[in-house]
Amino acid sequence: MDFNEVAAVSGKGGLFKVVSPTRTGVILEALDGSGKKIIANIQAKVSILSDISIYTTDEEGAVPLQDVLRKIHVEFKGDTGLTSSSDPDELKSFLKFILPEYDESRVYVSDIKKLVTWYNTMAKTLPELLEKKEEQEQTGEKPAEKEKKAAAPKAKKAATKTKSEK
Repeated sequence: MDFNEVAAVSGKGGLFKVVSPTRTGVILEALDGSGKKIIANIQAKVSILSDISIYTTDEEGAVPLQDVLRKIHVEFKGDTGLTSSSDPDELKSFLKFILPEYDESRVYVSDIKKLVTWYNTMAKTLPELLEKKEEQEQTGEKPAEKEKKAAAPKAKKAATKTKSEK
């Protein structure tokens, strides 16, 4: 699974796994473990997590949400100690610690609450998604390169068999 397969729906709490597209929308399954599925039609505002960013005051102007979630995971390893009902000042200082350059005038407390809720959900249900980047940085390889290296010996063996059989 990847951040391209995780979505948030406006008006619905929590995160959803994208199951499959339909003619008029998309089928989503709740990540909370309930197994509940919903059909989000064209009118529903569905946001894929890989498309979401957090405003910053630096040159780039925004940081992808997936990078922020991975930074949180590196620092807190699944337990931030925060919930959506935490004190607003505590939530702001939390984000300031994780992302010092975040734009305080454009990122609201409600956005930070969503960030904390989404992180807590993902840390429970999809921790491997938050750790992918760490493994990639340690090995210095992209996942696609890793898969190619793993497939190369198999392809080589298959080619060798084909030559020897001739």
